[in-house]
Amino acid sequence: MTRPSSMKRLQDQRLRSAKPTTIHGFAQSGDLVGLQKLLKDKPFLLNERNPVMAQTPLHVSAGYDRAEIIKYLLDWQGPAKAELEAKNMYGETPLHMAAKNGCSEAARLLLAHGAFIEAKANEGMTPIKHLSKGPGSEKLSELLHWHLEEQRKRRALEACGETKAKMDELEKELSNIVGLHELKVQLRKWAKGMLLDERRRALGLKVGARRPPHMAFLGNPGTGKTMVARILGKLLHMVGILPTDKVIEVQRTDLVGEFVGHTGPKTRRKIQDAEGGILFVDEAYRLIPMQKADDRDYGLEALEEIMSVMDSGKIVVIFAGYCEPMKRVIASNEGFCRRVTKFFHFSDFNSEELAKILHIKMNNQTEESLLYGFKLHSSCSLDAIARLIERETTEKQRKEMNGGLVDPMLVNARENLDLRLNFDCIDADELGTITLEDLEAGIRLLTQ
Repeated sequence: MTRPSSMKRLQDQRLRSAKPTTIHGFAQSGDLVGLQKLLKDKPFLLNERNPVMAQTPLHVSAGYDRAEIIKYLLDWQGPAKAELEAKNMYGETPLHMAAKNGCSEAARLLLAHGAFIEAKANEGMTPIKHLSKGPGSEKLSELLHWHLEEQRKRRALEACGETKAKMDELEKELSNIVGLHELKVQLRKWAKGMLLDERRRALGLKVGARRPPHMAFLGNPGTGKTMVARILGKLLHMVGILPTDKVIEVQRTDLVGEFVGHTGPKTRRKIQDAEGGILFVDEAYRLIPMQKADDRDYGLEALEEIMSVMDSGKIVVIFAGYCEPMKRVIASNEGFCRRVTKFFHFSDFNSEELAKILHIKMNNQTEESLLYGFKLHSSCSLDAIARLIERETTEKQRKEMNGGLVDPMLVNARENLDLRLNFDCIDADELGTITLEDLEAGIRLLTQ
């Protein structure tokens, strides 16, 4: 068998008998002067592909270890730059060509400019897998493996910085969720695990893909189940668990048809809409008839359609509803507890938590909000608002409304501000400040 170095000498002899005229010919023969002159006249040839293997001049010079040509191409000062990761018809980069032909100097130059050592050709092989077995291959192998470790360490360090930024963003979002300590701990576990997996992969470790479990949110209306589902979608997408941040919110009417044969297609359309994100089934207990003998109810069919896709990994399903009625859902399908493995209880909010929700809402108003541009007076501390809510509402009212008390209370407070201000008022601060008096008027309108 002809050794690579012998083949290269034969090729060089043939080249001396035929003077090159193309940029690929200059790159192959090592004619730096010819290549410089041609590129000066025709700079667009810098990344020109040859007709046979779709190789660039950098591919060719790397495969023939033409160090001067490689250096000139990589240092080219024109508007375009030599494509370091260009791929030929076999998906091979210039570094692949250097490795497979045992061209140590070419590999050194390419790696010094940041050539990606884990680039894969069409058959899935990296430059290290393409390494020639000829003379000098051991040193070339050492060079490639050293750069492999260095590139992985560098990516891991970069991942560390990105991880910190993502965890900071996670904590910022979690700060807008009042209570729910158990859920926050679980979110931190998922996020940290996914971000550590990013670092593991950056270091070349092979780790299996994670799947977030399906969940059940149990609690009274106004306890934040829908809001938390929306935040959850954003967070799971941010840390790479879900490919999108969409949360499709559905109820019984969105899933169940009126006639035989309507429910399946209707439910499947909603499932398809939610693929890659979260399907949030609110008041899920309404899918299950009160009487087992009710064979005209198609809610069970909708539930079975949802159950059938929960093992696919394409969707995360959250069932939400009151604690007691949700027991019907859990008991209706033997596969429910096998698939839904995380149950989170949303407790009713006390006065202090409602005061905190009010502060969070006032500090996070969007331009579409009626309260956008308004602020709370300094007298509206958390303690002062908590005392006001405790004084003006009964425990029964707080339990029935929960977080649903806050928005109408603030809207009423703004209306009270408008009512008490004089038309002659030109004080910008006074025009945009809601006082404790306004909040008191706002909550009394709700509870009378």
